[in-house]
Amino acid sequence: MYHWGKRIARCVMGVLGALFCATAYSADLTGGGSSFAAPLYRGWGEGFHHQTGLSLTYQSVGSGAGQKLVMTSGADFGASDLPLSAALLDSNSLYQFPTALGAIVVIINVPGIASNQMKLDGPTLAALFDGTITTWADSRLRTLNPGLRLPDLDVLPIHREEASGTSHVFADYLHDVAPDWKTGMWGDGPEARGNDGVATSVRQSIGGIGFVEYAFARQNRLNTVRLKNHARQFVTPEKASFTSAATSADWAHADHYAVNLLQAPAPQAWPIMSATFVLVPAHPTDKTAAAATKAFFRYGLKQGDDVTRDLDYIPLPTSVKDRVLSGWP
Repeated sequence: MYHWGKRIARCVMGVLGALFCATAYSADLTGGGSSFAAPLYRGWGEGFHHQTGLSLTYQSVGSGAGQKLVMTSGADFGASDLPLSAALLDSNSLYQFPTALGAIVVIINVPGIASNQMKLDGPTLAALFDGTITTWADSRLRTLNPGLRLPDLDVLPIHREEASGTSHVFADYLHDVAPDWKTGMWGDGPEARGNDGVATSVRQSIGGIGFVEYAFARQNRLNTVRLKNHARQFVTPEKASFTSAATSADWAHADHYAVNLLQAPAPQAWPIMSATFVLVPAHPTDKTAAAATKAFFRYGLKQGDDVTRDLDYIPLPTSVKDRVLSGWP
């Protein structure tokens, strides 16, 4: 897999006399998994390649596949929006850490309804996705949206076809707000692969509704909805509401960084937030590949915040980044 060229060290003396050293590599770094995090790692990869010469090849194949890739040594790292339990991490000798925070949003394609005009609460959202509500003119939707002209149009719920951390987080949220919801209770609608597949399917389907990571909604110019949060406020999916949720995270008590960001209590918090995670071997046999992987994530966590924000993710708190890097085996 690796075709290492000569390792070149460059040391440059700064004007204040401090010595800065950088290392350039010539190799390929591989990762795969979460489509939620794909834009982030590709964005970091561009800057890292410019700085070091190391290229990243990332497969956006879903969180379940990402977990399998790293467990079978099919990639240098796996990416998952669903954190693994301590038992699975130990049995597979893996180190797990978060890289950024993101929001899952609801997207719709309903003629005459502009972005963020529609308001939904949790139970109504669950009913839209399990097939209980079949028309956009349903009385429950009208009650939540007085004055909004809702068409008598069939609801077409669209969800992910593959094992997905985004789906898991969204289903957990639906169960929180509608206790009768169970994983897999999707209505009679099409499946799509990845966040990008769901975004495309909703864009092409009149009456469609789906859920994606916020960046995919923004990049595809799809209409989003407002949601009622834990404080019973209807909030808009935007950076302010995402940051409000992120700052309430209890990192100190999160087992292997598996922090819970659903239904954050802050008054303006977006209710469906999640960290995205990376899995790497805790005791790698290929020390050179492991060093390159750590260099990539050190770059992203320490120098990638501008890219992280530009792609509509929320950077980790500095204290968490420091813990991630210092705790890396």
